[in-house]
Amino acid sequence: MDAGARGFLLKDRPPHELVDAIRRVAAGEQVIDSELAAQALRAPANPLSEREAEVLTCYAVGSDAKAIASQLHLSQGTVRNYLASATTKLDARNRVDAIRIDSEAGWIQPGRRG
Repeated sequence: MDAGARGFLLKDRPPHELVDAIRRVAAGEQVIDSELAAQALRAPANPLSEREAEVLTCYAVGSDAKAIASQLHLSQGTVRNYLASATTKLDARNRVDAIRIDSEAGWIQPGRRG
């Protein structure tokens, strides 16, 4: 929704529901599958700060600390500190595990930076 999507449906919905949803979105409404909405309400909140999430997202798409530092106008040490903090907050074993946890929770947003 933050990226501007007007609707979310499970892809296995019956065709008539998909057609109805498309028409409603075209008319300016938002359409959200009730199962997806319930899952979203049960999902835990992202424990990472905005900056920790941003740095971890950059790292997840393959940027190293030097590139992230340059891109976000930070020092390499600060980038490493954000990565360590994110790893700790997610109770991850390492950075790769932090990316896995963040991704599985649906918090990682690779399109935002990287």
